[in-house]
Amino acid sequence: MLLKIRHQTSYRLATPSHYGLQQVRKTPKAGHGQTVVSWQTTIEGAHRQLEFNDQHRNHVELFSFVKGTESLVITCEGEVDVSDTSGVVGAHIGATPLWLYRRQTPTTKAGAGVRALVRSVEGETELARLHALMVLLRDAVRYEIGVTQTGWDAEQVLIEGRGVCQDHSHVFISAAREMGLPARYVSGYLRMDGLEEQEAMHAWAEVHLPSLGWVGFDVSNGTSPDARYVRVATGLDYTEAAPVIGTR
Repeated sequence: MLLKIRHQTSYRLATPSHYGLQQVRKTPKAGHGQTVVSWQTTIEGAHRQLEFNDQHRNHVELFSFVKGTESLVITCEGEVDVSDTSGVVGAHIGATPLWLYRRQTPTTKAGAGVRALVRSVEGETELARLHALMVLLRDAVRYEIGVTQTGWDAEQVLIEGRGVCQDHSHVFISAAREMGLPARYVSGYLRMDGLEEQEAMHAWAEVHLPSLGWVGFDVSNGTSPDARYVRVATGLDYTEAAPVIGTR
């Protein structure tokens, strides 16, 4: 499926900026089942300083604010050809070791809630257990837009019992790591059926299995990614895969 994407992020500053930096991760990854046909990033109100690939093979662009700017507009657009691989991304690529993805972060650290969730998981294979985990988690945490609070970790999400795709992903990653499996956060795009204009990017999780490599799990939609999904950035949690982070 050939997907055409145009993604615009706009800022309006209350006071003119003296100095600021924006780190942008919005360029889709080329890889198994996904070919980037074309892609470009333009920005108004800032200058491109450099670009590089980080430890997770994310393409990162660094922009500095124009002095005195009161607005900033980042526009990304292009075409990506995606195949349906039933969520299977395949073998691990890059210098970052797989064992790193078993390491919990402050956002994914497992506590009593996550451990109880893991104990409830059933299945004869690791893949079956992960699909069962996805169902259990979707029932435990209701999808609700606008409820996420800055600083919520996996345990807090389970306590609240509600959240968005970012929250679902953090809990799933925490549980998978508690099961001894490498897991990572994915930010990207999802072409929702019948909805051409959307307000936000999407997020899901990937877990590495010896027999398949990396496999995706979208808890919020109760499925593994198909040809409607475009992988953009990955990391141990949201902080390493965020589309835009910065300071001023």
